[in-house]
Amino acid sequence: MANTKKSRKKVKRNNLVRKEHTESKKNILDARSKVRGWSKQATLIKLLKSPVGATIDEMAKATGWQRHSIRGMMSGVLKKRLGLSIASEKEDRGQIYRIAI
Repeated sequence: MANTKKSRKKVKRNNLVRKEHTESKKNILDARSKVRGWSKQATLIKLLKSPVGATIDEMAKATGWQRHSIRGMMSGVLKKRLGLSIASEKEDRGQIYRIAI
């Protein structure tokens, strides 16, 4: 019987620790969701809104994504989901993409 009382105490203590850990994790996630300006999607939009635009290589360097992922983000999320129109031009530094206003 002495062993079962000890194990019950440990379980109760572990549940309290888990509950505290879960609550602190929720607070961290809430804080992250408020600061969405630092997402990779926001980084791409910021680069595309700049007057000089951005090349695929510049966007890849800023986000750490591969080139095909950036093209997929532009066509799938930015154009289709968000309804942004993206213009591209050939310039000296290569193919330049901008958000058309």
